[in-house]
Amino acid sequence: MSDERLDDGTPPGAPENAEFRFQTVGEQLKAAREAQGLSLTEVASRTRVPMRHLDAIERSEFSALPGTTYTVGFARSYAKVMELDDVKLANDLREELAQGGYQGTTARMPAYEPADPARVPPRWLAWSAAALALAVLIAYFVWRSFALSSDAPSPEATKVIAEAEIGKQNAASSPASNTEAIDPKGEVVISATETVWLKIYDKDNKRLYEKEMQPGERYIVPADAQNPMIVTGRPQVLNVTIGGKPVPPLGSGDKSIADLEVSAAALLARKPVPPAETTSANVSETGGAASVR
Repeated sequence: MSDERLDDGTPPGAPENAEFRFQTVGEQLKAAREAQGLSLTEVASRTRVPMRHLDAIERSEFSALPGTTYTVGFARSYAKVMELDDVKLANDLREELAQGGYQGTTARMPAYEPADPARVPPRWLAWSAAALALAVLIAYFVWRSFALSSDAPSPEATKVIAEAEIGKQNAASSPASNTEAIDPKGEVVISATETVWLKIYDKDNKRLYEKEMQPGERYIVPADAQNPMIVTGRPQVLNVTIGGKPVPPLGSGDKSIADLEVSAAALLARKPVPPAETTSANVSETGGAASVR
Protein backbone atom coordinates (compact mmCIF):
# COMPACT_ATOMS: atom_id res chain seq x y z
CA MET A 1 0.00 0.00 0.00
CA SER A 2 1.36 3.44 -0.91
CA ASP A 3 2.12 5.95 1.83
CA GLU A 4 1.71 8.89 -0.52
CA ARG A 5 -0.55 11.73 0.58
CA LEU A 6 -2.45 14.36 -1.34
CA ASP A 7 -1.14 17.91 -1.61
CA ASP A 8 -3.24 19.01 1.40
CA GLY A 9 -1.86 16.20 3.58
CA THR A 10 -4.97 14.00 3.39
CA PRO A 11 -4.28 10.23 3.21
CA PRO A 12 -5.34 8.62 -0.14
CA GLY A 13 -8.88 7.26 -0.05
CA ALA A 14 -9.98 9.49 2.80
CA PRO A 15 -13.34 11.27 2.46
CA GLU A 16 -13.04 14.74 0.96
CA ASN A 17 -12.86 17.59 3.53
CA ALA A 18 -12.46 15.05 6.39
CA GLU A 19 -10.79 16.42 9.53
CA PHE A 20 -8.19 14.31 11.28
CA ARG A 21 -8.01 16.19 14.55
CA PHE A 22 -10.10 16.71 17.66
CA GLN A 23 -12.84 19.26 17.47
CA THR A 24 -12.10 20.99 20.77
CA VAL A 25 -9.08 21.82 22.90
CA GLY A 26 -10.69 19.94 25.78
CA GLU A 27 -10.88 16.75 23.73
CA GLN A 28 -7.21 17.04 22.78
CA LEU A 29 -6.17 17.45 26.42
CA LYS A 30 -8.37 14.57 27.56
CA ALA A 31 -7.00 12.26 24.86
CA ALA A 32 -3.41 13.12 25.82
CA ARG A 33 -4.18 12.47 29.50
CA GLU A 34 -5.80 9.11 28.80
CA ALA A 35 -2.93 8.13 26.49
CA GLN A 36 -0.53 8.68 29.41
CA GLY A 37 -2.77 6.75 31.79
CA LEU A 38 -3.30 9.67 34.13
CA SER A 39 -6.42 10.45 36.12
CA LEU A 40 -7.88 13.94 36.33
CA THR A 41 -6.97 13.94 40.03
CA GLU A 42 -3.28 13.43 39.20
CA VAL A 43 -3.35 16.23 36.63
CA ALA A 44 -4.99 18.55 39.17
CA SER A 45 -2.23 17.75 41.65
CA ARG A 46 0.53 18.42 39.12
CA THR A 47 -0.94 21.67 37.80
CA ARG A 48 -2.40 22.89 41.11
CA VAL A 49 -5.57 23.73 39.18
CA PRO A 50 -8.84 22.59 40.85
CA MET A 51 -10.12 19.36 39.32
CA ARG A 52 -13.58 20.88 38.65
CA HIS A 53 -11.95 23.48 36.37
CA LEU A 54 -9.95 20.86 34.46
CA ASP A 55 -13.09 18.77 34.02
CA ALA A 56 -14.98 21.81 32.71
CA ILE A 57 -12.20 22.47 30.16
CA GLU A 58 -12.27 18.86 28.94
CA ARG A 59 -16.06 19.08 28.46
CA SER A 60 -15.89 22.65 27.01
CA GLU A 61 -18.27 23.89 29.70
CA PHE A 62 -16.81 27.40 29.78
CA SER A 63 -19.73 28.85 31.72
CA ALA A 64 -18.43 26.97 34.78
CA LEU A 65 -15.03 28.70 34.54
CA PRO A 66 -14.09 32.13 35.98
CA GLY A 67 -13.32 33.88 32.67
CA THR A 68 -11.27 33.92 29.48
CA THR A 69 -7.95 34.86 31.10
CA TYR A 70 -8.07 32.16 33.76
CA THR A 71 -9.54 29.56 31.39
CA VAL A 72 -6.63 29.99 28.96
CA GLY A 73 -4.15 29.93 31.86
CA PHE A 74 -5.61 26.67 33.20
CA ALA A 75 -5.51 25.09 29.73
CA ARG A 76 -1.86 26.10 29.21
CA SER A 77 -0.89 24.54 32.55
CA TYR A 78 -2.73 21.37 31.54
CA ALA A 79 -1.00 21.34 28.12
CA LYS A 80 2.48 21.76 29.64
CA VAL A 81 1.96 18.75 31.92
CA MET A 82 0.82 16.74 28.88
CA GLU A 83 3.92 18.00 26.96
CA LEU A 84 1.73 19.57 24.27
CA ASP A 85 2.21 22.88 22.44
CA ASP A 86 0.63 25.17 25.04
CA VAL A 87 0.92 28.30 22.84
CA LYS A 88 -0.98 26.69 19.95
CA LEU A 89 -3.63 25.25 22.26
CA ALA A 90 -4.05 28.65 23.92
CA ASN A 91 -4.67 30.29 20.54
CA ASP A 92 -7.11 27.53 19.54
CA LEU A 93 -8.93 27.93 22.84
CA ARG A 94 -9.27 31.69 22.40
CA GLU A 95 -10.91 31.09 19.03
CA GLU A 96 -13.18 28.48 20.60
CA LEU A 97 -14.18 30.89 23.37
CA ALA A 98 -14.79 33.73 20.91
CA GLN A 99 -16.99 31.50 18.73
CA GLY A 100 -19.00 30.51 21.78
CA GLY A 101 -19.40 34.11 22.90
CA TYR A 102 -17.30 33.72 26.05
CA GLN A 103 -15.35 36.96 26.34
CA GLY A 104 -14.03 39.03 29.24
CA THR A 105 -13.51 37.86 32.80
CA THR A 106 -17.10 37.92 34.04
CA ALA A 107 -20.27 36.10 33.17
CA ARG A 108 -22.16 37.55 30.25
CA MET A 109 -25.24 39.60 31.03
CA PRO A 110 -28.39 39.61 28.88
CA ALA A 111 -28.22 42.31 26.22
CA TYR A 112 -31.16 44.70 26.41
CA GLU A 113 -32.00 47.36 23.88
CA PRO A 114 -31.46 50.80 25.52
CA ALA A 115 -34.54 52.20 23.83
CA ASP A 116 -36.82 49.35 24.89
CA PRO A 117 -39.34 50.94 27.33
CA ALA A 118 -40.07 47.53 28.83
CA ARG A 119 -36.42 47.23 29.92
CA VAL A 120 -35.64 50.78 31.04
CA PRO A 121 -37.08 51.80 34.47
CA PRO A 122 -39.00 55.10 34.47
CA ARG A 123 -37.02 58.18 35.55
CA TRP A 124 -39.46 59.03 38.34
CA LEU A 125 -38.79 55.67 39.99
CA ALA A 126 -35.05 56.37 40.17
CA TRP A 127 -35.63 59.85 41.66
CA SER A 128 -38.10 58.44 44.20
CA ALA A 129 -35.60 55.82 45.32
CA ALA A 130 -32.88 58.46 45.72
CA ALA A 131 -35.19 60.72 47.76
CA LEU A 132 -36.20 57.83 50.01
CA ALA A 133 -32.57 56.89 50.64
CA LEU A 134 -31.73 60.50 51.51
CA ALA A 135 -34.69 60.74 53.93
CA VAL A 136 -33.62 57.54 55.69
CA LEU A 137 -30.04 58.84 56.00
CA ILE A 138 -31.19 62.15 57.50
CA ALA A 139 -33.49 60.36 59.96
CA TYR A 140 -30.61 58.13 61.10
CA PHE A 141 -28.29 61.06 61.82
CA VAL A 142 -31.05 62.90 63.73
CA TRP A 143 -31.77 59.84 65.86
CA ARG A 144 -28.06 59.24 66.46
CA SER A 145 -27.46 62.81 67.64
CA PHE A 146 -30.29 62.52 70.20
CA ALA A 147 -29.09 59.08 71.33
CA LEU A 148 -25.53 60.27 71.92
CA SER A 149 -26.63 63.36 73.86
CA SER A 150 -29.04 61.52 76.17
CA ASP A 151 -27.39 58.14 76.63
CA ALA A 152 -23.73 59.06 77.17
CA PRO A 153 -22.05 56.44 79.38
CA SER A 154 -21.31 57.36 82.99
CA PRO A 155 -17.68 57.48 84.29
CA GLU A 156 -18.27 54.19 86.14
CA ALA A 157 -19.47 52.47 82.98
CA THR A 158 -16.50 53.82 81.04
CA LYS A 159 -14.14 52.38 83.68
CA VAL A 160 -15.78 48.95 83.50
CA ILE A 161 -15.51 48.91 79.69
CA ALA A 162 -11.83 49.93 79.84
CA GLU A 163 -11.03 47.18 82.35
CA ALA A 164 -12.77 44.62 80.16
CA GLU A 165 -10.75 45.68 77.12
CA ILE A 166 -7.50 45.46 79.10
CA GLY A 167 -8.44 41.95 80.20
CA LYS A 168 -9.04 40.91 76.58
CA GLN A 169 -5.68 42.30 75.50
CA ASN A 170 -3.87 40.47 78.31
CA ALA A 171 -5.57 37.23 77.36
CA ALA A 172 -4.65 37.70 73.69
CA SER A 173 -1.00 38.40 74.53
CA SER A 174 -0.66 35.33 76.78
CA PRO A 175 1.99 32.98 75.38
CA ALA A 176 -0.09 29.88 76.17
CA SER A 177 -1.52 28.08 73.14
CA ASN A 178 -3.10 24.76 72.32
CA THR A 179 -0.07 23.56 70.37
CA GLU A 180 2.23 24.01 73.39
CA ALA A 181 0.32 21.24 75.18
CA ILE A 182 1.03 18.77 72.34
CA ASP A 183 3.98 16.39 72.68
CA PRO A 184 6.37 17.14 69.77
CA LYS A 185 7.37 13.48 69.81
CA GLY A 186 3.75 12.31 69.48
CA GLU A 187 2.51 10.09 66.67
CA VAL A 188 1.39 12.02 63.54
CA VAL A 189 -1.85 10.63 62.07
CA ILE A 190 -3.49 11.90 58.85
CA SER A 191 -7.12 10.94 58.16
CA ALA A 192 -9.66 11.89 55.46
CA THR A 193 -13.23 13.16 55.77
CA GLU A 194 -13.79 12.79 52.02
CA THR A 195 -12.17 10.88 49.17
CA VAL A 196 -8.87 12.63 48.38
CA TRP A 197 -5.61 11.79 46.57
CA LEU A 198 -2.40 12.42 48.46
CA LYS A 199 1.26 11.46 48.36
CA ILE A 200 3.74 11.44 51.23
CA TYR A 201 7.49 11.19 50.61
CA ASP A 202 10.75 11.89 52.43
CA LYS A 203 13.60 14.30 51.67
CA ASP A 204 15.15 11.75 49.28
CA ASN A 205 11.85 11.62 47.34
CA LYS A 206 11.24 8.10 48.63
CA ARG A 207 7.51 7.39 48.38
CA LEU A 208 5.99 6.55 51.75
CA TYR A 209 2.31 6.67 50.77
CA GLU A 210 0.38 7.45 47.56
CA LYS A 211 -3.27 6.64 46.83
CA GLU A 212 -6.82 7.96 47.02
CA MET A 213 -7.61 7.98 50.73
CA GLN A 214 -11.22 7.09 51.50
CA PRO A 215 -13.39 8.78 54.16
CA GLY A 216 -12.42 7.51 57.60
CA GLU A 217 -9.14 6.03 56.34
CA ARG A 218 -5.95 7.10 58.15
CA TYR A 219 -2.21 6.97 57.73
CA ILE A 220 0.44 7.09 60.46
CA VAL A 221 3.55 8.99 59.43
CA PRO A 222 6.62 6.88 60.31
CA ALA A 223 8.44 8.35 63.29
CA ASP A 224 11.83 7.65 61.68
CA ALA A 225 10.97 9.27 58.32
CA GLN A 226 13.45 11.95 57.26
CA ASN A 227 11.58 15.21 56.63
CA PRO A 228 8.29 13.57 55.53
CA MET A 229 6.38 15.84 53.11
CA ILE A 230 2.89 15.81 51.56
CA VAL A 231 1.29 16.86 48.27
CA THR A 232 -2.48 16.93 47.72
CA GLY A 233 -5.08 18.96 45.88
CA ARG A 234 -7.67 19.13 48.71
CA PRO A 235 -5.93 19.73 52.04
CA GLN A 236 -9.15 20.98 53.66
CA VAL A 237 -10.61 17.43 53.85
CA LEU A 238 -7.65 16.08 55.83
CA ASN A 239 -7.51 15.94 59.64
CA VAL A 240 -4.10 15.81 61.31
CA THR A 241 -3.41 14.85 64.92
CA ILE A 242 -0.22 14.63 66.98
CA GLY A 243 -0.41 12.24 69.88
CA GLY A 244 -4.20 12.17 69.43
CA LYS A 245 -4.56 15.97 69.62
CA PRO A 246 -5.69 17.92 66.52
CA VAL A 247 -3.49 20.56 64.89
CA PRO A 248 -4.52 23.37 62.49
CA PRO A 249 -5.53 22.24 58.96
CA LEU A 250 -2.87 21.86 56.28
CA GLY A 251 -4.69 24.21 53.90
CA SER A 252 -8.01 25.80 53.02
CA GLY A 253 -10.23 25.51 49.95
CA ASP A 254 -9.41 23.47 46.83
CA LYS A 255 -5.90 24.91 46.77
CA SER A 256 -3.13 22.34 46.25
CA ILE A 257 -0.20 22.07 48.64
CA ALA A 258 3.18 20.48 47.94
CA ASP A 259 6.46 19.89 49.76
CA LEU A 260 4.74 20.62 53.08
CA GLU A 261 6.58 18.85 55.91
CA VAL A 262 4.31 16.77 58.15
CA SER A 263 6.66 15.79 60.95
CA ALA A 264 5.43 16.63 64.46
CA ALA A 265 8.02 19.36 64.95
CA ALA A 266 7.27 20.99 61.58
CA LEU A 267 3.49 20.89 62.11
CA LEU A 268 3.77 22.50 65.55
CA ALA A 269 5.97 25.27 64.13
CA ARG A 270 3.51 26.19 61.38
CA LYS A 271 1.64 29.48 61.36
CA PRO A 272 -2.18 29.44 61.17
CA VAL A 273 -3.59 28.87 57.68
CA PRO A 274 -5.16 32.09 56.24
CA PRO A 275 -8.86 32.06 55.14
CA ALA A 276 -9.67 30.41 51.81
CA GLU A 277 -9.24 32.55 48.71
CA THR A 278 -10.34 32.08 45.16
CA THR A 279 -7.94 29.55 43.73
CA SER A 280 -8.13 30.82 40.18
CA ALA A 281 -6.78 34.22 41.24
CA ASN A 282 -3.34 32.66 41.68
CA VAL A 283 -3.13 31.43 38.08
CA SER A 284 -2.25 33.76 35.22
CA GLU A 285 -2.63 33.31 31.51
CA THR A 286 1.07 33.44 30.83
CA GLY A 287 2.50 31.39 33.64
CA GLY A 288 -0.12 28.88 34.68
CA ALA A 289 0.43 26.82 37.81
CA ALA A 290 3.72 25.12 38.63
CA SER A 291 3.75 21.34 38.57
CA VAL A 292 4.65 19.35 41.66
CA ARG A 293 6.34 16.05 42.29
